[in-house]
Amino acid sequence: MYTDGACRGNPGPGGWGVVMYYLDNHKTAKGFDPQTTNNRMELMAVIEGLKALTRPCSVELKTDSKYVMQGINQWITNWKKNGWKTAAKKPVKNVDLWKLLEHEISRHQVKWQWVKGHAGIEGNEFADQLANQAIDEEIA
Repeated sequence: MYTDGACRGNPGPGGWGVVMYYLDNHKTAKGFDPQTTNNRMELMAVIEGLKALTRPCSVELKTDSKYVMQGINQWITNWKKNGWKTAAKKPVKNVDLWKLLEHEISRHQVKWQWVKGHAGIEGNEFADQLANQAIDEEIA
């Protein structure tokens, strides 16, 4: 599964895209938010991709978002321990989506992999195109 988010302005209109590959098949999904941030769209891509899986799966999840990867794999434990506050005692941004993501990953075995964005990686480029397409279709 490749996921990506896009935003025109930050905040501004945003989109997310997901490409799921299984054997010789692929499935795509995309969505739009009229007023959002890039980080929210990166999170939504992962959440919606995992939600689309109808049964528990073993997933290789590839994202170009270090924010999402570090948040879910490193920071979330302390955020929860600290009442959803950062190390600087400030409220964690996007708590609603972090909670949704935590729920979705609990249903699956997720192996996270960071990929360099805009580097010609087919699945990542496809997810990026879907995210931007979602924006273009709504603001055209």
